Amino acid sequence: MKRTLSLIATSTLMALSFNSFAGGTHSGGHGHGSDDSAIGEPGKAAKVSRTINVDMADTMRFTPAAISVKQGETIKFVIKNSGQVKHEFSLGTDAELKEHYETMKKFPDMEHDEPSKLSLAPGKQGEIIWQFTKAGEVKFACLYPGHYDAGMKGQVTVVKK
Repeated sequence: MKRTLSLIATSTLMALSFNSFAGGTHSGGHGHGSDDSAIGEPGKAAKVSRTINVDMADTMRFTPAAISVKQGETIKFVIKNSGQVKHEFSLGTDAELKEHYETMKKFPDMEHDEPSKLSLAPGKQGEIIWQFTKAGEVKFACLYPGHYDAGMKGQVTVVKK
């Protein structure tokens, strides 16, 4: 009997461990931070080639909303919330942003601890350093409920070297 319970407990722990690895953490589940990520990877401050200032406003717009970078370039985004409500800057693919937006609708007070996301209170400023490793389009958006639907999104066009 003891052996059966021990086997059941071990099997349960293994299943739970497997599920936690399969799902990943909030950030790990999206594949950020690895070379195979469609949007690039966290950058190193020593490799920043230029700084781009981004403003987030209560008009539900980013300025600029269209950004162009070169493949391999490391950008420091200096992001300011000039509005009166909380906003965020989240980099991702269309699918990642839409999936995360659905989660944010259910948990609007969610805090982010990911290199590709930054939430800012009104009047605050922060930064994201990002290396764009692949050519193509990388989207960004504010995923607070209602903001994305109101058009608070933009795109980074990554031009092939």
